[in-house]
Amino acid sequence: MWHTPDPSSADLVSLSILGVLAEEDDDFKQQQSIARRKVVARPRNAPLASTQEDPTGNKQPPLQIVWRNVLVFIYLHAAAIYGFYLCFTAAKLATLAWAFSLFIYGGFGITGGAHRLWAHRCYKAKWPLRVYAAIGQTMAVQNDIYEWSRDHRVHHKFSETDADPHNARRGFFFAHVGWLLCKKHPEVIRRGKTIDMSDVLQDPIVAFQRKYYIPLVLLLAFAMPAFVPWYFWGESFKTAFFVASIFRYVFTLNVTWLVNSAAHLWGNHPYDKGINPAENRMVAFLTSGEGWHNYHHVFPWDYKSAELGNYSMNATKAVIDFFAWIGWAYDLKTVPERIIRNRVYRTGDGSHPFALEDSEYTLDDMTANEDSYGEIIPEEH
Repeated sequence: MWHTPDPSSADLVSLSILGVLAEEDDDFKQQQSIARRKVVARPRNAPLASTQEDPTGNKQPPLQIVWRNVLVFIYLHAAAIYGFYLCFTAAKLATLAWAFSLFIYGGFGITGGAHRLWAHRCYKAKWPLRVYAAIGQTMAVQNDIYEWSRDHRVHHKFSETDADPHNARRGFFFAHVGWLLCKKHPEVIRRGKTIDMSDVLQDPIVAFQRKYYIPLVLLLAFAMPAFVPWYFWGESFKTAFFVASIFRYVFTLNVTWLVNSAAHLWGNHPYDKGINPAENRMVAFLTSGEGWHNYHHVFPWDYKSAELGNYSMNATKAVIDFFAWIGWAYDLKTVPERIIRNRVYRTGDGSHPFALEDSEYTLDDMTANEDSYGEIIPEEH
């Protein structure tokens, strides 16, 4: 049995993981302005930038598998299965509770931090909340906040095209994890140059995390989760490492990936039937509110990432509301009901309750709240 810490083993695993997740194209460091998406419905089967040919008719470059990434993710998932086994055969109840709490905390770092705060600027946060969210996002090990936000902005601007880092039109596996097992499509790199990330880089907390990302990940995502159970309640370090560090991490990864895969393939489209992102209750439950994806792609600035005003399937909203209550979060952006209603009538698939009612609003009512780019101006409260 392995009863004492062996930092060299943990560090070896961690550095291998970081070698995969921190990989970045230098071309992305160039930034220009953000172009806003227009709210024009498009049939979901309408031609986009093909995954087989580019718009000029030339064949796409062959898929280049990064075998190092493949081997690392095979090991991670095998180790996670072993960690899952230890959950039932060796881990103490306190260790399981600890791992679950880290899963929730890391999840908020992604959903409430990297996603709604930094990538979409759905609300503003004072420095204590930004530090809290940055620590959780670091524990999730999904690249630093800058890279995560950059890739997500590219995803929204060029969703379901070759410029989308995890284009769901290439299938469930590619959208889930395959995009991390091969080199980026040239369009992802080219279109990434159009994304302005200056607002994210201006945050000193983001800059600090980016500068010290590797040591922060080693400490917060792998060493600390295993050390606490071993030191404070006598868990074997092996069990603590494979349960609280590896299994917790891999489970968080797969839950996050479901937003890119399942929520882009299965579900209804009450707000826009012309796009792939769908309302998926299972994903919403697992991700604390990120599965209301049809709404989110139509109204990406809404801090709720959903029309729902309750917390039943949107725990991230509850956490943001709590921080707003204590004054750490402010300028929370929302979408007026009449704007949602008009969008439902105009482009929805008929599954929304509003679709069963007669429209009380005209197209002029909606366009009066759009800016010159065709993007609806959000409300703040």
